[in-house]
Amino acid sequence: MKKRILMLILIVFMLPLAACGDNVVTRLSVSEAQVMINGLEDVFLLDVRSYSEFRQSRIEGAVHIPYNEIAHRYADILHDIGAVIIVYCQSGRRSAIAGRALADIGFIRIYDMQGGINAWQGSTISD
Repeated sequence: MKKRILMLILIVFMLPLAACGDNVVTRLSVSEAQVMINGLEDVFLLDVRSYSEFRQSRIEGAVHIPYNEIAHRYADILHDIGAVIIVYCQSGRRSAIAGRALADIGFIRIYDMQGGINAWQGSTISD
């Protein structure tokens, strides 16, 4: 348990400091993402795949904005520039693009879940 808490603290608070003030996207393994999701109340989970992919299978609690619509739709649901945001897609390419777009907008705590939903070990839901 102590190891999990230490890992959570490291992920959430220390890694973004490596950017020296620049807004960066921190790469995150699926296991690190699961620790954050289970350990923090205010993690914003953002699925950036297509609408049909989102309906077919998603991580519970995820909100959907396709990666190519981030710049136009982020304000609809993302109101706190300091929010902890975990971005994921199918395997990692689209989440990297979306994460960079969020960083360019000014968000400062962005995490890109590497491997996407393909690597996710937890349960998923669908419509």
